[in-house]
Amino acid sequence: MVSFTKPRAIGFNHVALEVGDIEEALEFYSRIFDFQLRGKSEAMAFIDLGDQFIALMAGRKQSADDGRHFGLVVDDKEAARGALKAAGVEPIDGPFLDFRDPWGNRIEIVGYDNIQFTKAPNVLRGMGLTHLTKNESAKKELAGKGMATS
Repeated sequence: MVSFTKPRAIGFNHVALEVGDIEEALEFYSRIFDFQLRGKSEAMAFIDLGDQFIALMAGRKQSADDGRHFGLVVDDKEAARGALKAAGVEPIDGPFLDFRDPWGNRIEIVGYDNIQFTKAPNVLRGMGLTHLTKNESAKKELAGKGMATS
C-alpha cells in the first residue's frame, strides 16, 4: 500500500463564473458592486477581492443554477440589497439574499460582519476596510475555533 499525506483544504483563491459576454457582465456587476479589475481580455475578466478574485469567463452554455451558488461577502449587505433593487435585479425568494445574474449564476450576498472568516489585517488595510467588525455570533464562532478576533 502506498503511503501519502493528503493536503488540507484551506481556502479559495478564486471563483470562476461563466457568462455570455465579458463587457456585458462587467456592466451588470458594476451596477451592483464597487470593484476594481485585476485584469481583462476578450474572453476573461478578473474582479479583485483583495487576496481573492472572481474570474469571469465568456462562454456560459448551461442552464441557470438552482441550488448551486457561492456566497459573496460584502462590507454592507443592506447596501447590496438597495443596489440590487436600483439595478432592477429581483432577489430569489427565500431566507437569504440570493440573486441570479443574466447568465444564471446564483450568488448569495453575505455581510462580512456575520461570517466566520476574517481578512488578515494587512488585507483589510490594503482594501481600505479596517472599519469592518464582526457581530457577536461571528465572534463566538471564531473563538470556538481558536480564532478569536480580539
